[in-house]
Amino acid sequence: MTRLAEDVEQTVPIVSNDDVVRARQLVRTLAQQCGLSLVDQTKLVTAASELARNTLVYGGGGAMRCATVRRDGRRGVHAVFEDSGPGIPDLDLALTDGWTSGGGLGLGLSGARRLVDDFELDSRTGVGTKVSVTKWAR
Repeated sequence: MTRLAEDVEQTVPIVSNDDVVRARQLVRTLAQQCGLSLVDQTKLVTAASELARNTLVYGGGGAMRCATVRRDGRRGVHAVFEDSGPGIPDLDLALTDGWTSGGGLGLGLSGARRLVDDFELDSRTGVGTKVSVTKWAR
């Protein structure tokens, strides 16, 4: 993925509920800057909120890195949520529609995946979890 030359990746530590709010605000700002529609902004912010909360609650805290990106003439927002928590023991189950381990917005990882255009999940038990998402302007 090629990042726009003028854009700098920004990092938000996620160690409190206030940080979840800051992560959402940054994602919304970048989505507006790169021209995502209001509907797509809402989808991305909702996914980011779920992923940031998961980073805090299930990963024990971590960070979000976020920047606008460009690929094939399109602009978008790319965000990476990473923690050093216990990891996800069953990725297939965690990505099953309707499955939740409780406490989040109720979207789960499968809901977040549906709200974005690109979704990658890497999780290893005892090592941590990394979720990368991108939403492209239409």
